[in-house]
Amino acid sequence: MKVRAATVEDAAACAAIYAPYVTDTAITFEADPPTAAEMAERIAAAARTHAWLALEDPDDGGRVVGYAYAGPFKTRPAYRWACETSIYLELGRRRTGGGRALYEALFGLLAERGYRTAVAGMTLPNDASAGLHRALGFELVGTYERIGWKHGRWHDVAWLQRTLAEDPDPDPPVEPR
Repeated sequence: MKVRAATVEDAAACAAIYAPYVTDTAITFEADPPTAAEMAERIAAAARTHAWLALEDPDDGGRVVGYAYAGPFKTRPAYRWACETSIYLELGRRRTGGGRALYEALFGLLAERGYRTAVAGMTLPNDASAGLHRALGFELVGTYERIGWKHGRWHDVAWLQRTLAEDPDPDPPVEPR
């Protein structure tokens, strides 16, 4: 598997990966899958301030089979060293090492850019995501109970946190070039 910076040309592949999560699961609370054009805007926005990475499968012609990205956690200045992360793999690609590769590369980039804390929200139950996040050093910091309604029922969302780098008096994060 090869991890690289995503470009807007990856938007259609990322939208295709994400669509079944939107339509068939409560893993995301979006109601309608974003179009390739909407996904291109998301990729460009994340790349400007944080990062968006794509996972290619060299055994499948270099096709994009997963992605991970980060964005702002909150907009207030005190939170500028924290970011929210997300990861999506093509269905059937769990436990292939792709999720770990994506997240490890993402964490390195974010730390280089000055971010100190990563958070992730996870709709419950989601054993695969819980296992990945736990294996990569995330710790549970709380659970919002019955917070999201999708597919005819309420869902809980767990919030996890991971330190990216220790820095008692950090400089503000730098935007990628």
